[in-house]
Amino acid sequence: MPKRFHLGWFTNFIADEWNKPFANGGQPWTGDFYIKMAQAMERACFDYIMLEDTLMISDVYGHSMEASLKNAIAVPKHDPAPLAALLGANTSKMGIVATMSTMAYPPFMLARLSTTLDHICKGRFGWNIVTSGENQAAQNFGMDELPPRQARYDMADEYVELCKQLWSSWDPDAVVLDRETGTYADYKKVRPINFVGKYYKCRGPLNTAPSPQGRPAFVQAGGSPRGRQFAAVTADSIIAPSSGVAANKAYRDDVRARAQASGRNPDEIKVLFVVAPVLGETDAEAQAKFERIRQAPGYIERVLAQISNITDIDFSKFDLDKELPPLTTNGEQGSLDAFAQWGRGKTLRQLVMEQVSRGLDGMVGTPDRVANNMAEIMEQIGGDGFLITRPHTTFVSAQYITEICEGLVPALQRLGVVRTEYTKTTLRETLREF
Repeated sequence: MPKRFHLGWFTNFIADEWNKPFANGGQPWTGDFYIKMAQAMERACFDYIMLEDTLMISDVYGHSMEASLKNAIAVPKHDPAPLAALLGANTSKMGIVATMSTMAYPPFMLARLSTTLDHICKGRFGWNIVTSGENQAAQNFGMDELPPRQARYDMADEYVELCKQLWSSWDPDAVVLDRETGTYADYKKVRPINFVGKYYKCRGPLNTAPSPQGRPAFVQAGGSPRGRQFAAVTADSIIAPSSGVAANKAYRDDVRARAQASGRNPDEIKVLFVVAPVLGETDAEAQAKFERIRQAPGYIERVLAQISNITDIDFSKFDLDKELPPLTTNGEQGSLDAFAQWGRGKTLRQLVMEQVSRGLDGMVGTPDRVANNMAEIMEQIGGDGFLITRPHTTFVSAQYITEICEGLVPALQRLGVVRTEYTKTTLRETLREF
């Protein structure tokens, strides 16, 4: 019996493929496009769709917003929380995960919003926990720059603990609906939390009724050692960048060891590696599509602007035909490490050219070929699945969604390595099914 693994989808509330022959027009802001997208993924039995978010327009690349705005790189980007509600109301089985920053929301507001969304999604909501990694985002919230990573994660530890206490401030059976006594909720089963920490203070209780999951599923992307520790202690599912089979296996083994050391069952955590398959009816057709993406005008600038945005490093200043010098960031260190592939002797140009399918070989070909490669890679890594996204520098499109949901996923299902139906009702139960 082949080892089964999980599938998620990584996307953002951004412009669609506005400049291509089969474009939807670049105006998906009603959410209608995303409803169809989520419904296609639910038919394919994805565990969840994850709505990424950032809170600024970047001017890191070339010290200008031009590249971001010209190429629609992470801008326009609309708020994922209302979209999560819309998708939850228009699906019935797949998980809906929204990114919300501990920097941007007071804990009470985030706990309340998450409970509301879990009700709307009928127990299928997940919170992608981020601390934000861009100084421009911090400056939109009254700060001059982000706190150091260690401090951000220390704050996040306390933030999550406060939210957990808020979610527990109502007993699961507090709502009694007793018609004889006219009692909606038993006041003895709802209590203040009187939380006082180093960073946060909150009286509580929440003023929302307990949601189907009690708390949302926790999703997190921890790349640095401190980020991995936070994810290992906290997350139900981890988003991990791909940087080759050996590195992916080392990442998963490290997170599981950290979880074990913290007293958790490592099997409760599902590590999903980000990939962007490029598919065709023949291997040659898929390879030609792959090359078209890499050779498209402006490809290099778009890749470098994207990686600049998420690392707060200006990649316009480096020579394309030399190796990168050692770099560290207070932004997304894990994404930087996966992109740079330290110690492999590759020039910046080579790194850029490898980014189309997000850093993992074997993702270009027919659906059957890619499915077989994914199954083999997952056996080598040990689990737990993949988080599919669009190829680097392209926009989300109906054509790509169809290729994945009606081409690749059926090929994976024929191999017996992904689910063919939902058997659980909540997102956390779905993630822990196998």
